[in-house]
Amino acid sequence: MNAQALLTQLYDTPETDILEQINALKAELGDQVLILGHHYQREEVFAFADVTGDSLKLSQQAAETDAPYIIFCGVHFMAETADILTADHQVVLLPDLAAGCSMADMADDEQVVRCWTELAEVLNPDECVTPVTYINSTASLKSFCGEHGGIVCTSGNAQQILEWSWSNREKILFFPDQHLGENTAVAMGVPDSDMIIWDPALPLGGNSPEAIGRAKLILWKGFCSVHQLFKPEHAETMRRNHAGIEILAHPECSRAVCETSDFVGSTEMIIKHVAAAEPGASFAIATELNLVNRLRILFPDKPIWFLSPMVCMCSTMFRTDPQHLCAALTSIRDGQITNQIKVPHEQKRWAKLALERMLNLA
Repeated sequence: MNAQALLTQLYDTPETDILEQINALKAELGDQVLILGHHYQREEVFAFADVTGDSLKLSQQAAETDAPYIIFCGVHFMAETADILTADHQVVLLPDLAAGCSMADMADDEQVVRCWTELAEVLNPDECVTPVTYINSTASLKSFCGEHGGIVCTSGNAQQILEWSWSNREKILFFPDQHLGENTAVAMGVPDSDMIIWDPALPLGGNSPEAIGRAKLILWKGFCSVHQLFKPEHAETMRRNHAGIEILAHPECSRAVCETSDFVGSTEMIIKHVAAAEPGASFAIATELNLVNRLRILFPDKPIWFLSPMVCMCSTMFRTDPQHLCAALTSIRDGQITNQIKVPHEQKRWAKLALERMLNLA
């Protein structure tokens, strides 16, 4: 049976039967398969993950596992990262190839190469600029960073990566997420005068040669389509309606949201912060809906609200459903692998260097 026919059959099968099939396939395949589950996954998929975490934790697990097959329940750039960090004989599968990332799409290799070329009209970027890509980016951009002396960062280690980068060169080109770079720099005390925004649609990113020469941090104009939906007024409303509530925000939120929050941190940091709080502590959290709902389940003694009145859910993460996970496991059992993610060798070599620079710092 081909992959599409199998999926069609699975969508005609009661979900309770599919969940039983997944359990049976996992038992049959045993340690041949490692399932990685990102925190933003829907609950019915997240429950089957052997390892759960944010991008950094799952990247580390991908680098350390000996399992011949890795199913990454996340989005495309995460599966690419797993393929970069694993051995050539290991196979990485993404259950649904349509699970992408709008932020990762906001910077492509053509745009970044053009940016680097335009920077060369003003200065020598290979001598004075460290390219830093957020892990939410394509393998080609990680490869660019590896080849040009740069590095990868996550929301959990961004400050450490900026410190490392500035210790090597005087300037940083940070892409594709403006907000993570800006919020991290602000927390480090970097003044606004040292930061500029690079708009890839404009010549020199919309900056003068003088502004580029002064800048210590060049921030790519990109964002997360989920985290941009949170607004400072949402925090104000929560504080009016819930005395003593603590506002927690992911650093992919805008600077205005982070500056009005009581705590800013990565997904893992938010989870640890809530877990460490005393019973009865209340929170409004500005991050992806599936994670917030899971925290409500995990900590019923701590009132937890979603900060926005709108649904802010990662729709591409949500594409990975039990049917696609079951199909991926079935393809391994039957020896008819589908949806394998394989980064080209030369690209993989440079991208791995950029990732290893990050992991070695951790």
